[in-house]
Amino acid sequence: MTTMTETKPKQLAVNNNSSAGSRVFDTLNVVALVGLALITVLPLLYVLAASFSSEPEIASRPFFLWPEKIVTEAYEYIFATPTFIRSLLTTVVVTAVGMVVQVMLTFTMAYPLAKRYLPGRTLVLNLVIFTMVFSGGMIPTYLVVRDLGLLDSYWALILPLAINPFYLIIVKSFFQELPQALEEAARIDGCNEMGVFFKIVLPLSKPIIATFSLFYAVAIWNDYMSPLLYITDSNKWTLQILVRQLIATDPAAALSQMDRTWVPPEQG
Repeated sequence: MTTMTETKPKQLAVNNNSSAGSRVFDTLNVVALVGLALITVLPLLYVLAASFSSEPEIASRPFFLWPEKIVTEAYEYIFATPTFIRSLLTTVVVTAVGMVVQVMLTFTMAYPLAKRYLPGRTLVLNLVIFTMVFSGGMIPTYLVVRDLGLLDSYWALILPLAINPFYLIIVKSFFQELPQALEEAARIDGCNEMGVFFKIVLPLSKPIIATFSLFYAVAIWNDYMSPLLYITDSNKWTLQILVRQLIATDPAAALSQMDRTWVPPEQG
């Protein structure tokens, strides 16, 4: 009895020590993560501060978070015409629609390929892997887009890159890891394959849907080559093409002190 009473304080001391150590570890983790977050945010804050600064100040101060004098010429230059807003809205809409289309196409193709009983599954997977190693190239892709009548169409920015083969294989592997018993139970309850996909598989795939939605959205937003190749109508320029056009049209006005008489060209 005495031995048991002696061991209880020792166990409590060990638990208290481990709890204190856990708190110290959690505190260090929080401090480290906050520091990394600040390092990530600092470049964004610098760009924001530089946008309200004059060109001489940017050239003379390598890094700052608050300008010596707030200057709004850059924003007056950008918003002098509706061009920037139109390009921004175009990019947002293309990104949103393209993300939905690409995610749906990727997931609807990955789901049947996850079934080992699908006829021709191996052949299709080999073709998918082949496209990861060998691609048609810029000119053949352009010819296909042209022959499909997609030039100067927003679909030219979405459909040629609608399914990323690497993402497809990852999603397929994820579907293969889902419990088959859930799908079998749904079929017993009367669900067909579409019902199993939309009512069972997709609700269980929310984390991977969010992940690849982000991947696709970032890729479309940052895409520069597709609008450069397929869009010639200036009314359909995306933000990336507009920024390039602003700099290339008059680098002196765009990169030095903004000339208020020179504004972004009105599209149309």
